[in-house]
Amino acid sequence: MAFDSLSEKLQNVFKNLRSKGRLTEDDVKSALKEVKLALLEADVNFRVVKQFVKTVQERAIGQDVMNGLNPGQMVIKIVNEEMIALMGSETTEIALKPGNEITVIMMAGLQGAGKTTTTAKIAGKLKQKGKRPLLAACDVYRPAAIDQLKINGEKQGVEVFSMGDKNKPVDIAKAAVEHAQSHNLNVVIIDTAGRLHIDEEMMDELAAIKSSVDVYQTILVVDSMTGQDAVNVAGMFDEKIGVDGVILTKLDGDTRGGAALSIRAVTGRPILYIGMGEKLSDLEQFYPERMASRILGMGDVLTMIEKAQEAIDEEEARKLEQKMKKAEFDFEDYLSSMNQMNKMGGLSSILGMMPGMGGMKMPDIDEAEAEKGMKRTASIIYSMTPEERRNPSLLNPSRKRRIADGAGVDISEVNRLVKQFEQARKMMKQIPGMMGGKRGKKGRFRLPF
Repeated sequence: MAFDSLSEKLQNVFKNLRSKGRLTEDDVKSALKEVKLALLEADVNFRVVKQFVKTVQERAIGQDVMNGLNPGQMVIKIVNEEMIALMGSETTEIALKPGNEITVIMMAGLQGAGKTTTTAKIAGKLKQKGKRPLLAACDVYRPAAIDQLKINGEKQGVEVFSMGDKNKPVDIAKAAVEHAQSHNLNVVIIDTAGRLHIDEEMMDELAAIKSSVDVYQTILVVDSMTGQDAVNVAGMFDEKIGVDGVILTKLDGDTRGGAALSIRAVTGRPILYIGMGEKLSDLEQFYPERMASRILGMGDVLTMIEKAQEAIDEEEARKLEQKMKKAEFDFEDYLSSMNQMNKMGGLSSILGMMPGMGGMKMPDIDEAEAEKGMKRTASIIYSMTPEERRNPSLLNPSRKRRIADGAGVDISEVNRLVKQFEQARKMMKQIPGMMGGKRGKKGRFRLPF
């Protein structure tokens, strides 16, 4: 996961600061040397690191901090504030024209950054906000790019405008805008062609599209796994064609995350969204304060809450609560809860957003094993008949053997799951208030685990 290594190193630095009753100027300088090294190892731009450490040090060795009751915590607070400032402080939305005016958004980026998938993700986000988007397939060079956009557009319930791969991208873009005008659509998102490297031909094509249609927003998609190359690419695109905002993809991968901490400072362009996976729902609004909180191991409870609200159907949650209180919870409900957790990004995603968990492994929980265990559990439940799921008391030895064979597990695993399930039902019956009391306030929900 992005930032894991950086987060762990920073938390170790802060742990040392907290352990000291009073701080000397040398303590602060020594701690910031370690912060500097950790940021450089995370592939943060060296000029950005230099200025960041300088600013933090100037603030941290001030009289108010050094003479305060808890100087260690004050230094951590300063690091947090400066990290937020580094990434832009304000959350930036994609700018849209008012009312029914058509907003044309041009998506740009190098090949392999995930631009086409991200284009469909953005369409889905705008549709959720009540907009009527149209996807324009203008990547006529990459094999299967048009088909990929059509498939993803269909999944998002968004129309895709295509003229095949024999027409010029400029002509397709113009025709797409005309189509949007005649079909009462108010956002056109143009998926342009990428290259393996920046070249004049690509830039000329993007410039031609911008001059032929009224492009209101140019959004650059960059691969965060390329580190400082992503920052350099952003700078070059902005210089050549002008960029209004950046989307960072693959931030869920094994990346050092330096691009997220450098792009705004180097280019002056805001990060709009971050891609956290391959699913079309795996696109998060970029909040500088939440990202800083994750990096510093303070968690990201607000994003976790938003994910839960999106994943959990309120009516289903209410029914489930009543069933659990009456100990009528069955394997169908168990499966539903697991699916809701997966919609939130799975166990590792949820743990990463919990305070104190950023970059840290729980000593007694192997996340990978826990995820595998959940998959095995789902496999066992799927091997049951619907009747068996709804009425676990039917599970006699012969049925358990059949289920074990169907799931490809030992019968002991089936027995263990059934035993744990029955124990959980008994516990729920004994604690009727465990689901958090009466529902009432708007927006209340309960996590599916």
